[in-house]
Amino acid sequence: MLRLEAERRRLGISKSELARRSGLNQVTVIEATNGKRRLGHEQLLKAAAGLGWIENPEALLEEVDDA
Repeated sequence: MLRLEAERRRLGISKSELARRSGLNQVTVIEATNGKRRLGHEQLLKAAAGLGWIENPEALLEEVDDA
């Protein structure tokens, strides 16, 4: 799973809430968190802001364990 999805789950927010917080389209968020779409740089910055992510936004695209 992508760190983007892991962080969303860790925060306990829905995909629609992440879309609202980040200003991204809900379909974009759904596809990105499911690994079906790679976010562009600007979209990634918005997603990071929506998550309150202060580290390198590119790290949200890394695969992590889903444990």
